[in-house]
Amino acid sequence: MQIRKAAAKDIPRILELLVQVDMVHHNGRPDLFNGPAVKYAKPELDKILEDPQRPVFAAVDEADRLLGYAFCIHEQILQDAVRTDIRTLYIDDLCVDEKVRGQQIGRQLYAYVLDYARKSGCYNVTLNVWACNESAMRFYESCGMKPQKIGMETIL
Repeated sequence: MQIRKAAAKDIPRILELLVQVDMVHHNGRPDLFNGPAVKYAKPELDKILEDPQRPVFAAVDEADRLLGYAFCIHEQILQDAVRTDIRTLYIDDLCVDEKVRGQQIGRQLYAYVLDYARKSGCYNVTLNVWACNESAMRFYESCGMKPQKIGMETIL
């Protein structure tokens, strides 16, 4: 397996994996997530893959078939009265095909993102994870991530 920047040729597989991610969320919170659906359509993916502020990394097998991805976004709040001017790499989405989970692909993708963030001068790497996605929470905690903030709700 190798990790590289995602390319337009990866879009069909990215769309398949986006459905897998959506269904995890739909199954956990059908009141919030439609299923099956995708977070980004092909035209949006074309733009994202061209945007240097939104790097997407692809884990691929020996035949260059996409096994997983990590969508990232460079963020920086400048001259805020309360928050410091740190640079953050936000993981917008990380997915490994459910057929190949358990092979350390997600851990390798996450390590690649950390290395990229360090080389890019980022202070931290952040992400959001839905409480209904317990396996993702366990995975990120096993990678050393700690809660930064917690969103809460009351359903009316």
